[in-house]
Amino acid sequence: MRSERIPAALRRQVRERAQGLCEYCYCPVDFTNAAFHCEHIRPRDAGGETTLDNLAWSCPRCNAHKYTKTHARDAQTGRRVSLFNPRRQRWSRHFTWSEDFMFIIGRTATGRTTVEALHLNRAELLNLRRVLHAVGEHPPT
Repeated sequence: MRSERIPAALRRQVRERAQGLCEYCYCPVDFTNAAFHCEHIRPRDAGGETTLDNLAWSCPRCNAHKYTKTHARDAQTGRRVSLFNPRRQRWSRHFTWSEDFMFIIGRTATGRTTVEALHLNRAELLNLRRVLHAVGEHPPT
């Protein structure tokens, strides 16, 4: 499928709605040197449109791990479940922070599956969270 350019005004709306955080791993854009992406929640080749309701602000690693996935297998139940949809679901319903705020823990099948599929506790994020927590910038409010 041919790459479609997302209009600047739409990108700006997606970025502002996310308040500077990846909508999956909550990585803050202000503390990374990587460009964030407007990610199609429902991929274009699966009929997803380039609309505000189908776009999420995503760090490049979450975007790369998600790619065109919309579902994955929950390791606990073995069932195939939908990945987290930041437009239709609340982050706090599906995820929580570990006691030390370093790890994202899935509270539901969707949360568990998304944590695994998108690698929401990858080493570089744990390092960033540790540093940000030490200076009072993590967890995000």
